[in-house]
Parts: sequence; C-alpha cells; structure tokens
Amino acid sequence: MPTPSPRLLALGLAGLGATAVLAGCSTAPGGPNAGGGDGVDSGADTSAEYTDGTYEVQGDYVSPAGPSHVIVELTIADDIVTDVTVTPLATDTTSLGFQTQFADGIAAVVVGKDIDTLAVSRVGGSSLTSGGFNDALAQIKAEALS
Repeated sequence: MPTPSPRLLALGLAGLGATAVLAGCSTAPGGPNAGGGDGVDSGADTSAEYTDGTYEVQGDYVSPAGPSHVIVELTIADDIVTDVTVTPLATDTTSLGFQTQFADGIAAVVVGKDIDTLAVSRVGGSSLTSGGFNDALAQIKAEALS
C-alpha cells in the first residue's frame, strides 16, 4: 500500500478535526434536544418550586421569514405541566404551517413532565418554533418561581 502524501494526510486530519468540532455541537440521538426526542432533560435540577396556575406569554424567535412569535399558555400543578396550548401568530404561510405543526404536537411532549426538565427542540417537524416556545417557557418559569 502506498504511503499517503503529507498534503493528503494533512487534509484527512483537518477533516477529522472538523468532524470532532461538529460532533461537539450536536446532541446525541434521544438526548434532551434531539429531534423527535422526548423533550426531557433527565439531568435537570428539579429543586425549584413554582406557583401553581396558568400562565400565558408571547415567545419570540427568528425564522427565515423574519421575527416570529407564538403565544404559549401553560398550566402548572406541583411543578408538573398539566396543560399547554401554543397559538401560532405567523403571517408567512410557511412559518404558519410550521407553527401549527408544533402547536399540534407540543402537548404530547410536555404534559405530565416537570417544568424544569423540559428541553424542547423539534416538535411536529418544526425546529425553529421551539425557540419561541423555549423563550416563553423561560418567561413563565421566571414568573411562576415561588
């Protein structure tokens, strides 16, 4: 077998380095932020206590169509999410479609979970809407913190 040239060897090693860097930015399948995952971070600190109630806030994020927003209404009892509704606000038809898919699937991901374990990244094929949901979730947690 011929010995690879130093230039070819350097290119191969550079490619391995890039792969390692990219791998460090991704989440393992089934992890808390995995597409299609369960939306739960099992290593989350769940010691915070939240005031029971229903909270409604606007979550903001940026899509290719520009700034986007969703309304998130979340009900908490004993730090457990008991109900959630996401109302799409997009005016762009593509963004509205993704927001609607997200809204249709979010309850299956978060209802019954401790609010501190939620780590939503992709629901119903929509990965950007999760940014708006997570923004709203952070606001709700801050408001509900006992």
